[in-house]
Amino acid sequence: MTLLILALASCTGCFLSTLAGGGSPLILIPVLGIFLDSSAIPPVITVGMFIGNSQRSYLYWNNIDWTMTRWYLPGAIVGSVIGAFIFTKIQFEWLSLVFGILLILSTLSYIGKGTKPRFQVQAWHFLPAGMIYAFLSGLVGSMGPILNPFYLNYGLDKEDLIATKAFHMIIVHFVKIIAYIAFGVMTRPNWGYGILLGLAALPGNWFGQKILNQMNPQQFRQMVISFVGVSGMILVWEQRHVFLP
Repeated sequence: MTLLILALASCTGCFLSTLAGGGSPLILIPVLGIFLDSSAIPPVITVGMFIGNSQRSYLYWNNIDWTMTRWYLPGAIVGSVIGAFIFTKIQFEWLSLVFGILLILSTLSYIGKGTKPRFQVQAWHFLPAGMIYAFLSGLVGSMGPILNPFYLNYGLDKEDLIATKAFHMIIVHFVKIIAYIAFGVMTRPNWGYGILLGLAALPGNWFGQKILNQMNPQQFRQMVISFVGVSGMILVWEQRHVFLP
């Protein structure tokens, strides 16, 4: 029953994340928290997301923005190693609260302008952004859609955003897997649960692609921005014990 619940959560999360530009870990992390110790969640999520995003990159390979990717990768590789190393030393549960607030604020920045960007993102901006994202992802397993406003403001839509982000996640998660192995946190159960999540993501990716083809760019951007805000509220709610007695 545990394996079935995790598989369904992964499939559902990947389907929804295709339509909203990412965020499946926000569905998976609470479910994993029911069955696994918090220290196992980042390695498990990392393996699952590596497999799921590998398939997604294959489906959208021709839509990857390679110019931006060349800027993104160096920072992401360095950030992934540092984040995974610090994860083995200390965990920062309160980071989820900070992420949630940032996601909500990024959504509010679109108020009054619809889905039009308030700031213009250049390709080189993804060097520091990728490093920070990967570093924080190494601490908590995944950062969900926190970079989505950057992708949108850079000018990516629909398949281009999904493809480019998926390829970026492959690199981030691959480096994290190597780092987790080197630092001794990739146990056999972690591998097993991670592979389960990754394989269960495959039908979700496939079905999500079929629905994405029917959406126009405006609908997609609205979905992405809305999901960023919802993700922020979920993270804040999960950490409500920090500010509520």
